Amino acid sequence: MGAILLALALAALAWVLVAGDLLRRHRPAWHWYLVGYPVTACRVMFTWRRVAMLNDLVVSHRPPRGLLGDLVVKGDPLRPVAPRISFPRATCLGLTVLVRLHAGQTPATYMKAADALVHAWKVHAVRVTSPERGLVLLTATATDPLERPGLATAPAELLAALIGVLESGGAWVMNLRLVPHWLIVGATRSGKSTLLARLITQLAQQPVALVGIDCKGGMELGLFAGRLSALATCRREAVAVLSALVVDMQDRMSACRSAGVRSIWELPDKLRPVPVVVLVDEIAELYLSDGTRESKAEAEQCSTLLLRLAQLGAALGLHLVVAGQRVGSDLGPGVTALRAQLSGRICHRVNDPGTAEMALGDLNKDAVAVAQSITAEERGVAVCTGPDGGWSRARSHLTPTEEAVSTARKHSAMTPELPLVGRALVALEGDDK
Repeated sequence: MGAILLALALAALAWVLVAGDLLRRHRPAWHWYLVGYPVTACRVMFTWRRVAMLNDLVVSHRPPRGLLGDLVVKGDPLRPVAPRISFPRATCLGLTVLVRLHAGQTPATYMKAADALVHAWKVHAVRVTSPERGLVLLTATATDPLERPGLATAPAELLAALIGVLESGGAWVMNLRLVPHWLIVGATRSGKSTLLARLITQLAQQPVALVGIDCKGGMELGLFAGRLSALATCRREAVAVLSALVVDMQDRMSACRSAGVRSIWELPDKLRPVPVVVLVDEIAELYLSDGTRESKAEAEQCSTLLLRLAQLGAALGLHLVVAGQRVGSDLGPGVTALRAQLSGRICHRVNDPGTAEMALGDLNKDAVAVAQSITAEERGVAVCTGPDGGWSRARSHLTPTEEAVSTARKHSAMTPELPLVGRALVALEGDDK
């Protein structure tokens, strides 16, 4: 009888292990709620005091003292007191713990202890934020959601593009209505070109005009020429296109002023001009100069025109998406001034710390460190900013070049005409002849 019960127990254990493995593979969220979360929550509660002591998160009160004649009498020293924590609350990818700080403590101490919490709780990552004064929110992620990102969903909205997935598991959306201008940096094969292709495929299906500036002879953006209202393949053409867009911007200002509104989005649908998204690939090519007077003049013109579009274009439906492998102050003061106007930032793996600092340094120093830790194997992974001013790790969906080109061709009939830009390019060709 005992042997039969033992065999049944072993069979049941084997069944549980097999079922648990299948659940973990095919229903990771269910596995987390049923198995992972209870185990991790117990680990958090049982290890908190020890982890807090080892990482200087505790506070020891001074022992009481008293005078007895000429003798100073000390009481027994108090035991170190760890900050109070809430019971871990489960999320779809991990858990959150709210910590009430002791007087004199700051969130910086907890940021330094984040790696220790990762190892103690056996999770993938721990993010430290401060939702309000005196409180710290510890967000633990059980596994890396960017390792195999699924196709998230996002509401269809004009000038909004579903790019990929955030480390929280939510959709990574570039909404140009909320954040009008973006800076994208990344080394070769870091995922920058894939992200641009994904952005074009998303915007190509919308009633917007796409203008490309690719001073590498159109090698990248030229693939999508069928859906582009204009394409500049050299800096001279870029000056002509940007100049025409500035003139168009002034016309939009006049239309808004005549209608008594402050943006084109307040105009009636029949009077509203088409939104324009200017895609600049390899920004350094617009700013570099070979030392000649003509080259310097073109670089200065590009710098001034881009800055004017960034400063005034948001309310007028003119949006900039600027990308480059290297973006540094050595390209000139114009780059720094333009960077200040590009509130949306995306930083892939970069070859030099200066580029990461330029992209994220004025927003958050921690984001710079995270961006520099992205490895060559993590193609498509980036640190991006959100509409709330925070930052997050994210990964763009892999969009094959063939798929992107096919999508652009499919929607080529939707390409709006930009008369001013077209005439500027025609006039430039006539001058060359």
